[in-house]
Amino acid sequence: MGKWRNGSGTLTVGSDSEVREVPLRIAASYRARARGLLGADGVDGALLITPCGSVHTFRMRFTIDVAYLDRRFNVLAVRTMKPGRLGRPRLRARHVVESEAGAMDGWGLRPGTRVRVSVPVTEVSPPVR
Repeated sequence: MGKWRNGSGTLTVGSDSEVREVPLRIAASYRARARGLLGADGVDGALLITPCGSVHTFRMRFTIDVAYLDRRFNVLAVRTMKPGRLGRPRLRARHVVESEAGAMDGWGLRPGTRVRVSVPVTEVSPPVR
């Protein structure tokens, strides 16, 4: 995918035998990435932060699962972070997926897993003359 934009999409986890589709919010702008899940009481599905190589949980209200992804959406590491923690930077990480604690284990998201991100195609109306 070329240039990322804030919005929504779907995170697909799993192989052909068992596929999980998770609602996804995408944070691509500086403002959206800086805000992330701060101030939220929970998350429905997951949040993709791109580009991103590390995260923190200062001022967060709940424990989260964090998955670090490389450029090809391979999972490099999955960590559970309590509020008030600073995550270790991952040098090869290009994207980070955040969700409520325990969710990623239920989805089968583990290091080595490859995920897919789908975003809806928006219709572009012709310019008004």
